[in-house]
Amino acid sequence: MKYRAFAGTLVAACALVAPAFFSSAQAEEDPLTYIIVTGQRDMETTDTIDREKEIISSPDAASLVARAPGAALIDNGGLSGQVQYRGMFGDRILVRVDGQRFSSGGPNLMDPPLHYAPLPLVDRIELDRGISPVRKGPGLGGGVNAVLKQSHFNDSGAMQPTIDLTAGYRSGDNGYLLGGIAGLSNDRLKFGVIASFEEGDDQQFPGGTIASTSFERLTYGAMAGLKVGNGNITLSYRRQETNPTGNPPFPMDIQYFDTDFLSIAYQGQLADGLYLEVDAGHVAVRHLMDNFSLRPAPASPMQLRATFADSDSSTAALGLRIGERDRHVRIGADVETVDKDVRITNPANSDFFLTSLTNISGYRIGAFVEGRTRLGPVEAEFGLRFDHHQMDAGSPQLGSAVPMGPRILANAFTAADRDWSDGTFDAVARLWAPLGAFTPRLTLARKTRVANAIERFSWLPTGASGGLADGNIYVGDLNLDNEKAWIAEIGFDYENADFYARPTLFYRRVNDFIQGVPFDATPGVVDSPVEMIAALNGDATPLRFANVDAELYGLDIDFGWNIAGSLHLDGTASYVRGKRRDIDDNLYRIAPPNARMALSWQEETWRAGIELHAFADQNKVSATNGEETTNGYMLAGLFGHIAITSNLSLDTSIENLLDNDYSQHLAGYNRVSGSDVPLGARIPGAGRSAFIRLRWTGL
Repeated sequence: MKYRAFAGTLVAACALVAPAFFSSAQAEEDPLTYIIVTGQRDMETTDTIDREKEIISSPDAASLVARAPGAALIDNGGLSGQVQYRGMFGDRILVRVDGQRFSSGGPNLMDPPLHYAPLPLVDRIELDRGISPVRKGPGLGGGVNAVLKQSHFNDSGAMQPTIDLTAGYRSGDNGYLLGGIAGLSNDRLKFGVIASFEEGDDQQFPGGTIASTSFERLTYGAMAGLKVGNGNITLSYRRQETNPTGNPPFPMDIQYFDTDFLSIAYQGQLADGLYLEVDAGHVAVRHLMDNFSLRPAPASPMQLRATFADSDSSTAALGLRIGERDRHVRIGADVETVDKDVRITNPANSDFFLTSLTNISGYRIGAFVEGRTRLGPVEAEFGLRFDHHQMDAGSPQLGSAVPMGPRILANAFTAADRDWSDGTFDAVARLWAPLGAFTPRLTLARKTRVANAIERFSWLPTGASGGLADGNIYVGDLNLDNEKAWIAEIGFDYENADFYARPTLFYRRVNDFIQGVPFDATPGVVDSPVEMIAALNGDATPLRFANVDAELYGLDIDFGWNIAGSLHLDGTASYVRGKRRDIDDNLYRIAPPNARMALSWQEETWRAGIELHAFADQNKVSATNGEETTNGYMLAGLFGHIAITSNLSLDTSIENLLDNDYSQHLAGYNRVSGSDVPLGARIPGAGRSAFIRLRWTGL
C-alpha cells in the first residue's frame, strides 16, 4: 500500500530522534473510581494492571477494554469496534482519547472513539468503574479513556533521548503493525513524535474467509511540553488516515477517514490546596464510504452509493480543585461544539445527491461541583452536574435525479421546527469504607443522555443507525425526549496476600430510553412515503427512533489467586440482563453471560499460560430489532512473554487454539455478497490465529 514506505520511514526517524510525549496529563483519580485496563490480571488486586501482560492480537483497542469485568466488544469491523459496558454501548458510554472527547465522523459509527487509539501507541486504558464522575462530562453509562504512550520530564538539565517501538504480526489475517514514540526531554522541556502503521487482509474463520474485513491505518503526530512554575503546558497534534477498511455488518465500507487532532492543556498547583486544570481541543473528521470498492458492486449502476461525511468538534474545559487530593471541593465548567454533514451520492450520476444530515450544528455548556470527604469510617464523593444543550439542522439539499419520494420527506423536514434545546441534570454519590482487606462500596446516581444527530435529524430512511448494525432501515424523530437513568451499584473489594475479588451488583432503570420501534401501527403495510422508500431499499418494515422504558441489571466480578509459588489463577465473569419495561421485549445486542479464566506460571523474566473463555447461549433477544439467538461456545488460547534483555521483550499468543467455528452474539450480520459467510448470517468469530509482538524501549 502507498503508506508502507512512509510509515516505515517515519518510525525509523522516531528511532533516530528519540522519547516522544503525546499529550495527556497523568490522571489524578481515586483508585476506587476507575480501573486501568492494561493487561491480564495477576494476583495483585490494585486497579493498575501491567499492560505488557495483555497479549491482544486484534488491532482494535475496544478488544482490550472488552477483557474488563462487565465489558464486551461490539464487533462492527476490524477497526470499528465499540465498547459495551454493563449492557450499554455507543454514545451512552463516555469514550475519550487522551482525555479528549469528540464526535464520530460516520453516521454508522464506523469510527467510534477507540478507532483513534491504535494499540501500538496505547499506554493504558482507564475504565470508570460503573459510573463516570460528573467532572468528566455527561455520559449515561461508564467511561473509557485511552491514554497514548508518553514520556515524562526527567531530573536532568541535559536533553536525553528515549524510545518505545513495537512490531507485531498476526497469522489469522496476515496482519502486521509497527509503531512507537521517540523524542527528547529534560527537566523543563519535552519534544516528541509518534507514529504507527497497521495493515491486514480479510479475516479467516474455520469455514473460509470473511470478505470485506481487511484494514489499513496510519497515525502520526508531534508534541511539545514546557514546565511553568508548579505546572506544565502541553501542545499536541495528531493525524490519522484510515484507508480502505471493511465493515461487513454495514451496507458500505470505509474508503477513508482523514482525521486531525489538536489539543493544548495546562495543569498545575497555583498555591497550597489550589490545583488548576485547563484544556482545549479540536477534532476534524473527513470521511468517505461506498458500496462497491471493497465488496462486489450492485448489479445496477443506479444502486451505486458513495457517502461523504464531515464532523468538527471543539472542546474547552476548566477545573479547580480546592483542598487536598482526598479532601477537597472541585468546581468546573466545560463547553463542546459539534458540526456535522452527511451527503449521499451516486458516482455514476452527478445529478443524484442528497444530504441526509445537513448543517447539523450544536453546542453544550456544562458546569459541575464535586466534593470528597469522610463520614466517620466512610469515604464519600458527591457530584452534581448541569448542562444546557442546543442543536439544529439545515434544510436538505437534493440533486435533480433524486425521485419524488425523498423530495416529499425533504420538504416536510424543511417545514418542521428543526431547532432543539434543553437542560440536563446529573448527580452521583459514591461511598466506600476501607476496612483493612475488605472495602464495601455503594454508588447511587442519576445520569442523562440527549438524542444524537442520527436519532433526531434523520429525515431520510436509510441503514444509518449510529452503529446498531441490525440490518434495519431507520428514520429519526425531532421530538425525542432525553434519556434519564437511575443507577444503583453495590459491591466490595477484598484482598489478602494470596487472593483478591471485586464483585459488583448493579441496576439501571432508564426512562425514555431511545431505540427503534415500528414506524407506525401497521408494520408491513406500505402506506406512507417513509415505508415506500424503505421498501424500495429492501426493508418494508422500517423502524423509527422513539422513547421507550428500559432496565438493565446484572453482576460482574474479577478475581485472582496465587495458588502456589509461581502458579496463578485469574479470571472475570459477567452477567447483564437488558429488557424493555413498556412491552415484553429485550434490549438489542446484549452480551451473553460469560467467564474467562487464565492459569499461568510467572517468573521474573518470563511467563506462560493457558486461557479459557466461555460464553452461554443468548436467547434473550430483541424481537423489535429482529435479533437472532446464538449458541454458547468456549475458546482456548495460549500466551507467553519473555524479557530477552532489559530493553527487548517478546510476546506470543495463539487464539482460538482448537479452531472452533462459532458466532459472536455481539457481531453484526453479513451484508457482503460473494463471501464465505452467507448474506444475512451472523458474522463468525475468527479462526485459529498466532500472534507475535516485539517491543524495544530505551536508548
